[in-house]
Amino acid sequence: MMSKRRFILILFSALVLFTLLGFGFIHSRVHRYDKLILTQRQLDLTGWPRPRVAIVFGASVYSNGTLSPLLEDRMKTAVELYQSNQVDRILVSGDNRSSSYNEPKAMSDYLLSHAVAPRDIVIDYAGRSTYETCLRAKEVFQLERAVLVTQQFHLPRALYLSHQFKIDAVGVAADQRPYGAGLLFDRAREALATVKAFLNVNLFSPPVILGEKIQIR
Repeated sequence: MMSKRRFILILFSALVLFTLLGFGFIHSRVHRYDKLILTQRQLDLTGWPRPRVAIVFGASVYSNGTLSPLLEDRMKTAVELYQSNQVDRILVSGDNRSSSYNEPKAMSDYLLSHAVAPRDIVIDYAGRSTYETCLRAKEVFQLERAVLVTQQFHLPRALYLSHQFKIDAVGVAADQRPYGAGLLFDRAREALATVKAFLNVNLFSPPVILGEKIQIR
């Protein structure tokens, strides 16, 4: 007769194996779009109709209005794409769930201060998560294709979600500096967020604020 200790060990081992297999499967599904992560030099949008739109994902803004290093580099990269005529419009999408915190406005202000024309800036005030930004890009802003601008570690999830929502997207990594120890935390968080994204797409969809359609012209 199997001892209780041995039974618990077998059960624990089975759970660990099942968890590892699950992570492996989700990783393979999400990272299948990694080949679409490009450098600015590799980006070739020949054949894309205009306007060509870059989506910049929000990140932390400090209480004094300063952009966090991650967000500042995303904005710098978007400006470079715009100034090189690789994109015509920039959709900034971030968290504005309270009156005292407004990522999209800070992102828009940055673009205006770097000679991006106001008519070329599109603001999404309800992109509170990567899932929401991607879904709203499709359902609200009617995008069929886009250039995603964020850090390398974040792009696989952003590309996965965009393609699940039928956006023909490519990604440009916005890593313009070393981020130090903070990047380790971001990578660990991203691993969990990747699992959540897969579950959101395939098992349970979180509530998303949609609303009136705004076609980018």
